[in-house]
Amino acid sequence: MPRGTYKPEVVVETDKLTEEEWLEYRRGGIGGSDVSIIYGVSHFRTCRELYYDKLKIKPYREEEDTTWLQKKMGHVLEELVAEVFAKRTGLKVYEVKKMFCHPLYPFMRADVDRFVETKDGKKGVLECKTTNWQNRDAWADEKYPYQYELQVRHYLAVMNLDFAYIACLWGNNENDFAYRYIERDNEFEDEIIEMERSFWEENVQKKIEPPFVERPDMALKCLKMYLEGADTSLSRKSMPAGLQSNLEQYLALREAKSKAEKEVKRLEDEMKRLSIPVIEEMGACCESELAAAGKKYYISYKPRKAVRIKKENLEKLAVHHKAIYDEYVSESESRTLSIKEMRVS
Repeated sequence: MPRGTYKPEVVVETDKLTEEEWLEYRRGGIGGSDVSIIYGVSHFRTCRELYYDKLKIKPYREEEDTTWLQKKMGHVLEELVAEVFAKRTGLKVYEVKKMFCHPLYPFMRADVDRFVETKDGKKGVLECKTTNWQNRDAWADEKYPYQYELQVRHYLAVMNLDFAYIACLWGNNENDFAYRYIERDNEFEDEIIEMERSFWEENVQKKIEPPFVERPDMALKCLKMYLEGADTSLSRKSMPAGLQSNLEQYLALREAKSKAEKEVKRLEDEMKRLSIPVIEEMGACCESELAAAGKKYYISYKPRKAVRIKKENLEKLAVHHKAIYDEYVSESESRTLSIKEMRVS
């Protein structure tokens, strides 16, 4: 189907959907925010987790969602971002409460934040974002986060439009705001479509788990959530020979890490030795300074208080105040990987 001749199809009108109903429609295809996950550049989710979600495979244990407030703020402030963008650009901004799909690739779905219209009647996409003050540099010098580019290019493909804007607010005044213009790139779009097609047809439809390509900590977090809990009654498992290289490299890196830690420990001990007369001179004072030989130093030795509960007191709490213990104390299971080379007899 040549570009410029097709129109997106409507999957469902979204204005009356519950959140769970909306999520169910999302599981029926690939949305814009899924693209960065498929590319392995998401900061929040692995492709394996996305695969499990599309197949409605629930994790054995849920991780606490530490980003819920960030997501909520983004949704609440979406209207404000669109309003600031309209004021700054003079463009017409409007909302269409429908979920669309690509007519040739129906697994490609789009629930677009807003649409824009120029004075000469050309239509485009507006993606509304919020972030915190610490992330403002991601928008400096005409930059924008790569995952957002993937998202809007997906929308342009589905909607068959030629341009998009990404707008972001990170403060409480108009100066804490930026927007970026993105033109449609047919070659890039073909790559995105192929990546999505491969994931949908080769992984989701064939029920083949995608490999881990993300940061190791994200992959391990996913495994912790979706692997079954430990069963100590199972007999020792025989591992495939193909993992020998992993084990050998692991052991070599552990040895290198051990040597590096010894050097770090030596340096830390030397730093502690040098700090002794400084701390002794500080006494009860929390701040001081030294000026000598054309240099000036600021020294801080401030107290830090931490609240802890001893193990024995926790045990007493479980015995004497079980209702309180059950309400506020949660138990978690963790497993430690240990590898050692054994002698072959």
